[in-house]
Amino acid sequence: MTRSIFDTTHDDFRAKVRAFLHDEVVPEYDDWCTEGRPSARFWKGVGALGVLGIGVPEEYGGLAGSDFRHSVVVTEEIQRLGLAIGGLRVHTDICVPYLLHHASEEQRRRWLPSMCAGETVVALGLSEPGAGSDLKAMTTRAERDGDHYVVNGAKTFISNGASADLLILAVKTDPAAGRDGISLLLVDTSTPGFERGRKLDKLGLKAQDLAELSFTDMRVPVDCLLGEENQGFRYLTSNLAHERLSIAVNSQAAAAAAVAWTVEDLAGTGAGQEAKFTLAACATEVAAGQALIDQAITLHVADELGVAEAALAKLFCTELQGRVVDRCLSVSDPATAYGSDSKIGHAYLDGRVSRIYAGSSEIMKVIVAQSLGL
Repeated sequence: MTRSIFDTTHDDFRAKVRAFLHDEVVPEYDDWCTEGRPSARFWKGVGALGVLGIGVPEEYGGLAGSDFRHSVVVTEEIQRLGLAIGGLRVHTDICVPYLLHHASEEQRRRWLPSMCAGETVVALGLSEPGAGSDLKAMTTRAERDGDHYVVNGAKTFISNGASADLLILAVKTDPAAGRDGISLLLVDTSTPGFERGRKLDKLGLKAQDLAELSFTDMRVPVDCLLGEENQGFRYLTSNLAHERLSIAVNSQAAAAAAVAWTVEDLAGTGAGQEAKFTLAACATEVAAGQALIDQAITLHVADELGVAEAALAKLFCTELQGRVVDRCLSVSDPATAYGSDSKIGHAYLDGRVSRIYAGSSEIMKVIVAQSLGL
């Protein structure tokens, strides 16, 4: 179906992104899977392309005239090739908004230009060994000592953690206040007391950087506080609609790609009625998902996307991804579909976590039900 959310500027940008991925990423992607993270050259390359400056004002090195639709283009092109580069969306769609919306002018001028150029990779430090979705249970502490915070604790499952030059770190500055005692610190990862732990192996997403981090008497200047003290929970929740829509876009693009690959693989093979009916049903679901996601994108660009609408989009599209990829795998030739270099096989593994992070499908159902007054 014809889509109306893009114009010629997005089409031109798509062509540049597609060429970059084909020429610069695909040839070295297997090495990323072995190393567990993209190369430093990749970050500089996407910075030069303007990808890391999407939605950032030009005065900070951003891409002129860009908005979330440019990020959608990047995600769709990545999924079209069956790549897993979620750390890129962590940088652009999750971390950059914290700087744009809550940082001081001095902090923006210090960090945003190098982030847009790919010279500074950023990560968000939330999850802990004993605290995932329940932020109030975090144990990482930041105690005030003069003009510094002294930080002790650990984080785990941190995307971009092994590569990060900057960490947006969630800490407890008032442990007795629960979630109302959380603050965010901008931490230069060269700070003494900051340590990276083991590289985490995982189901799928082999090229995505995921690491353990620890902090031992790490002294962070008070002027590295992001926004106001003890307002971290409010800042974290303020970006959830954007984050969840980003995941929904990725899942929708993954489902569309899975159908396209499977149709291409079965073309001219004399596919039976079961395969044809399965793919027809998948294509129909993908078309419905595309209509939903494009409406959500339009609302978001207009700054009108609500929390419940973002949750609905994430719920539908991540569950759609799981169903469609599974069905496509079921009608594919086992001789190739279950091989180590199978795109549909990798998509099956890579996609499972989409229904968990940034709020599981069950949490999305709670949010949607609440919006219905239930």
